[in-house]
Amino acid sequence: QVQLVESGGGLVQAGGSLRLSCTASGRTFKNYVMGWFRQTTGKDREFVAAISRGGGSSYYTDSVKGRFTISRDNAKNTVYLQMNSLKPEDTAVYFCAARRYRGEDIYTSTYDYWGQGTQVTVSS
Repeated sequence: QVQLVESGGGLVQAGGSLRLSCTASGRTFKNYVMGWFRQTTGKDREFVAAISRGGGSSYYTDSVKGRFTISRDNAKNTVYLQMNSLKPEDTAVYFCAARRYRGEDIYTSTYDYWGQGTQVTVSS
């Protein structure tokens, strides 16, 4: 069992920055691919970014490329999402997720564990 706890959300003006953190407890963090997803009311949860077990590879949805950076510190059991140049359309609840085995990064169904989410609100 893996427990994931997100933090770092909040209210920020357009053009600003936030850094989300997700800390894992339980089984060995380094064995998991980590992802970030986001969800707004009435919409499906959508993929934002993912990072490989060792941190050497990352993947982003097109709308955040060049603005968001995913990273991880396996010694601290933590994955981060640095969000710069935020836009009002980035407003959502952001979730981190952990995947033990091979699968497609972008699909929620391939992830085994989820955090409770943290709200990010970007004002115009």
